[in-house]
Amino acid sequence: MPIPSLSPIVATLCFLLILLVPFAVAGLALLNSGLGRCRSAAHVMMASLCVFAVTALVYIAVGFSWQGAAGRHAHFILIVAGGKAWSWIAAEPFFASAVRFDLSAESLLVLLQIFSVGLAAVIPLSSGSDRWRLGASCASSALLAGFTYPLFAHWVWGGGWLSQLGANCGLGRGFVDGGGASTIQVVGGLTALSITWILGPRHGKFSKDDIPAAIPGHNAVLALTGCLLAWVGWIGLNSASAILFAGVDAASVVLIVINTTLSAAASCLTAAAVTRVRFGRPDASLTANGWMAGLVASSAAAAFLKPAIAILVGAVAGFVVLYAIDLLESRLAIDDPGGAVSVHAVGGILGLLAVCISAAQSSGQFLAQLAGISTLLGFVLPLTYGFNWVLNRVYPQRVNEEGERQGMDLHELGAGAYPEFVVHSEEFTQRWN
Repeated sequence: MPIPSLSPIVATLCFLLILLVPFAVAGLALLNSGLGRCRSAAHVMMASLCVFAVTALVYIAVGFSWQGAAGRHAHFILIVAGGKAWSWIAAEPFFASAVRFDLSAESLLVLLQIFSVGLAAVIPLSSGSDRWRLGASCASSALLAGFTYPLFAHWVWGGGWLSQLGANCGLGRGFVDGGGASTIQVVGGLTALSITWILGPRHGKFSKDDIPAAIPGHNAVLALTGCLLAWVGWIGLNSASAILFAGVDAASVVLIVINTTLSAAASCLTAAAVTRVRFGRPDASLTANGWMAGLVASSAAAAFLKPAIAILVGAVAGFVVLYAIDLLESRLAIDDPGGAVSVHAVGGILGLLAVCISAAQSSGQFLAQLAGISTLLGFVLPLTYGFNWVLNRVYPQRVNEEGERQGMDLHELGAGAYPEFVVHSEEFTQRWN
């Protein structure tokens, strides 16, 4: 389906909604910083800013050329047996030079995608916390913004073969993702998984018997504040994406905001209740992960679900993601400090499956969603792992042991996030002459 033309009022509304999306990036950066160690807090924020800058430049330079927009120039593969033409990659000029930046739907799409690819790139910073070098994270993000993200986004949002499953194969409406659960969340979460595999766990995280040690986040206030900022950003992300990519009416924004909020609220309370039962008290960091999981799970179908179903989706996400975090750490020995793999990859997949609930009357929709999920796991994960594996051979991504012991703030930035801790300790240990 070609990208719809927008009236001036709807285009202005969409523009204002897109301006909320950077709040999601800021919220995620604060969450990642709060859930990490204090000696790497400034490094996480610095990396978030640099990664966002890198992805914006790379996406405009080459990324949009591969993603494009539905109804615009693209390369096709003709399957002779079925006589169907399948779009596999866009054919746009570099630096988005063919786009008229005049509040048109195409120009709004480019603006939204600059923010969206930045959000996807910030997600893995949580998994690489305390050990991922700043330069390596920027190089990895350039690969994400330059090829991995735009290629899959073309298949979903740019008129590519996943979106054509409905017209070419009769599978419902084709693969549906109204707010970026697949393109942003799962792609970012699978990239985070690749990073954790390549970097390995932090020193002291696992014993010789692979028993994990608890390394709590240093600042729950930052993490919870990040959740609130992310909620504002997700409202803009889900609403603007649904208008531009799912073709929903602007009046649906009210439903999208309600469903996004309800899903996050249900997931948050589920996480708080589960941790209260398991540990005797609600856990702040896991409750924050629950809130984020609800936002992620709402992304694909917020425009299509009834509020009661959005609450159910959020509650399931809050429950499943907590156990996914435990499974990855305790059973698979994966060190993911902020739970990014579980929240964004697992939560995103749950959101994609929620589309089937809204399209129960459409035969084949489940198969279309399953095709998209299978592509993420069977193609995108090996692709992003392969890119980062090669990068690691050329430019080692993990900091050395001394740098990890010293802390990423001092080792790479030359100053800590909380210098007064050191100053005060020195002052109080010195004797007056």
